Amino acid sequence: MGCEVHGADSRDPNTLIHKSDDMKVLVTGATGFVGNYVVTELLKRDCAVIATSRSTEKAGSCKWFSQVRYVSWDLNDAHEDYYRLFGEPQTLIHLAWEGLPNYSDLSHVERNLFSNYVFLKNMLERGLKNLVVAGTCLEYGMKDGALHEEMETNPETPYGLAKDTLRKFLEQLQKKIDFDFKWIRLFYLYGKGQNPASITSQLDSALERGEAIFNMSGGEQLRDYLPVEEAAEYIGRIAVQSKIKGVINCCSGVPISIRKLVEDYLAKKQKSIHLNLGYYSYPDYEPMAFWGDRAKLNNILDI
Repeated sequence: MGCEVHGADSRDPNTLIHKSDDMKVLVTGATGFVGNYVVTELLKRDCAVIATSRSTEKAGSCKWFSQVRYVSWDLNDAHEDYYRLFGEPQTLIHLAWEGLPNYSDLSHVERNLFSNYVFLKNMLERGLKNLVVAGTCLEYGMKDGALHEEMETNPETPYGLAKDTLRKFLEQLQKKIDFDFKWIRLFYLYGKGQNPASITSQLDSALERGEAIFNMSGGEQLRDYLPVEEAAEYIGRIAVQSKIKGVINCCSGVPISIRKLVEDYLAKKQKSIHLNLGYYSYPDYEPMAFWGDRAKLNNILDI
């Protein structure tokens, strides 16, 4: 796939109109569920945003398209100098990742891990100074209760393993290259535009079809859910500050059962449907009860 540049002052990828270099931020996976909201959040903060994804057509449908420099690009496309290709950004918020939500696909470790590392290493070697990468709560593995960043990781899925290994690769790279590094462990996000396989998306589809019954698990799992708009705000605030670095949980810090999440969601929409609890078995790659400790995040929000 060729690289195409669109947007404000697109003639020169090293300039963005009326923006300072220290506010120039590249967002990969910009048209994804999280990326779309992160770009919007950064624009609110008057950042000069370079947005990239594989589909120019999809990007063109985003409300922010005319306000950013957009570069169509595939992570698997080789390039000698990604840093210059994307206009020498001060900050990279790396959200791109293929193959989700299939957490068990071996392509996460066989392909995604290495393609992501090669890209990020190239950016850092060429001059990137502030790297922010989306991780996952699945890095923790089968641990119950409140999960804090200092816990030893032990992922159970190829996706969790690939993310955890990528983080460790980058931590080793820090010993050779000087850069600020923030690894944001996302928990469970929900909102408009999320994957159709998510529980709230499936619930919306059932309601739209006028179905009388919604099949789900027993619903007693305790999870940590956060609206995607709120998560995007947190990601933006984490990215632009330099006081707190390393692994940072992006979460609510409040456990809620899947059943209560669904019931509250229905109440907010003023809808009703019979919940067929116990239809599906519980996932075997997650503990029954876990949520994030957000002490580090709270410290960032207080800055």
